[in-house]
Amino acid sequence: MGKRLNIIKLSSLVLILFFIVWIFSNIDTKVEIQNEEITASSNVTISTTTDKNVQQDLVSVISVVDGDTIKVLIEGKTTTLRLIGIDTAETVDPRKPVQCFGEEASKKAKELLTGRKVRIEQDSSQGELDKYGRLLAYVYRDDGLFYNEYMVKQGYAHEYTYNTPYKYQTEFKADQKYAQDNKLGLWSPDTCNGDTTTPASLESAGVSSSVTTTNTNTQTGTIYYTSSYSTSKYYYPESCDSWKGLTPKYLKSFNSVSALLSAYPSRTLSPQCN
Repeated sequence: MGKRLNIIKLSSLVLILFFIVWIFSNIDTKVEIQNEEITASSNVTISTTTDKNVQQDLVSVISVVDGDTIKVLIEGKTTTLRLIGIDTAETVDPRKPVQCFGEEASKKAKELLTGRKVRIEQDSSQGELDKYGRLLAYVYRDDGLFYNEYMVKQGYAHEYTYNTPYKYQTEFKADQKYAQDNKLGLWSPDTCNGDTTTPASLESAGVSSSVTTTNTNTQTGTIYYTSSYSTSKYYYPESCDSWKGLTPKYLKSFNSVSALLSAYPSRTLSPQCN
């Protein structure tokens, strides 16, 4: 009888221990599930933030304006993008001459982006639009090439900070140093030696070499220059260096004032040449 009672007690003890283990197992499972729910919730928040800044859909490049400005098609509308963190020499501003290495930067931009699809990334530190109403963005080509960074690292563009630091400023500054150290592109002594504010040579800007030839070979009189741009007002004798500031694309030369005024009767002598 005593032996049977001991077996019953032992069985009861085993059942109690089993019950206790079962309770703690359920508690651990609930905690695990709650932790997973918290983690999942956090992941959703991060994903939403990323989606807000990076345009996941590819958009088509409509045209390349120059090295730091392009036009893309977003939701059926042509949108102009000003690329963050870079600045290339001028080629299309009628108020300025074509600057050193501007044509090369524009040509490389067209080579890399014309007819391609790109992803765009905005940067909240820079705002949405610049003062001209252009969308501020980074551009990634459909094969993953980070266009903004490529242009700086290969010497086609200066690193450019406008007022406040941008997301990739540290990387772009390092890229510019790499281009400088390796004398790439605009940093080469054979191109601009880092100074893109100087006018490009006439030939590299697409101006006929006959202008230069006329300057050096004509002995019978002064050469006169003017711009064919619609808002231009003045003409310049060869001896007045101000003509060198004219945009080479619109530069016109004449062997006499009468020939110039015959073509552009409203032009007057520039006050800078008096």
